[in-house]
Amino acid sequence: MKLSAQEEYGLRCLLQLARAQTTGESLTLSQIAGQEGISSANAGKLMWILSKAGLVQSTRGTKGGYTLARLSSEIHLNQVIRVLEGEPAESHCKSYAGVLDACIHTGDCGIRPVIVELHQIVDNALAEITLSQLLGTEANVDAALHQIHGVKRSDTPSMGA
Repeated sequence: MKLSAQEEYGLRCLLQLARAQTTGESLTLSQIAGQEGISSANAGKLMWILSKAGLVQSTRGTKGGYTLARLSSEIHLNQVIRVLEGEPAESHCKSYAGVLDACIHTGDCGIRPVIVELHQIVDNALAEITLSQLLGTEANVDAALHQIHGVKRSDTPSMGA
């Protein structure tokens, strides 16, 4: 699975807000943009998307800023990815999106069940991971993922093997 830049930066912005949530702070758009090294316009677009989806809320005024709309332990990665993906992953197989006539392989396609199953596996795996689980060090997060899925990054076979 490959994350788009929008998905990655949106997730990183949410992690900043999750960290701020632990201390009861809110973050301004310029703080979020500066910490991620992105433009305020790009950060603003991401915050608008996340706010529209109900993941982020904003408060106006001198003490305003952005906060998570829910606890970080209640926001699952599959929700975040669905909100941020520009083109839904299922569009790779148009029949999965319910548009059979867009694919020339509308009859008997052996690839379609594989694509559908892969999307479901990824969605199920991401549904088990919350923002709060990503707040530690890389080693701590890796250990937490190992407990959830039973696989460490070092357990995955290399492409050259």
